[in-house]
Amino acid sequence: MTRKLYVVANRNNKSSFVEEGEAPSNAFTAVPGFDPAVIWGTSANPSTNWDGKKVFDKPTVMSEVGGTRLWVVTFPPDSVMAAPGFDPQAAGAEYGKRLPGLAERFELENPGMHTTDTVDYDIVIEGEITLEVDGGQTRLLKQGDIAVQYGARHAWRNQSSEPATLIFVLVGATRSNA
Repeated sequence: MTRKLYVVANRNNKSSFVEEGEAPSNAFTAVPGFDPAVIWGTSANPSTNWDGKKVFDKPTVMSEVGGTRLWVVTFPPDSVMAAPGFDPQAAGAEYGKRLPGLAERFELENPGMHTTDTVDYDIVIEGEITLEVDGGQTRLLKQGDIAVQYGARHAWRNQSSEPATLIFVLVGATRSNA
């Protein structure tokens, strides 16, 4: 699905469309149907006077403390990873190349599980997906459902036969050992 991105900013005290075009895509080759696209980001101290920079063009897809990232992620059914011919090494290499800063947070011994130093607002816009946390606790989220995560260890599991698409807003946070 092609999505449009519109950027609106103030110029001379008037709002106007300053950029528009196709929203970025990041479709994987090694994991067919997986598309984790960073759409936008802000720095730790954003200003209402947009300087024309796309913060996520930095070497990491994760945000610094106080910064934000807007993601649209399509998850294929988990059966894609169980299909004959699926190459986990190729998938891991693609994660490392396309998702620097996030890929290193995935646990090799617990596929899919990861922890980020962010507060996340997660919204299911299409399909359904299972959110797994520590101890094997799970919740099935359906279209319109929202999860808010505070730096929680988790995994997304698409146990359905259809793709699931979510919007994620990540706010960089300081990790507390509480």
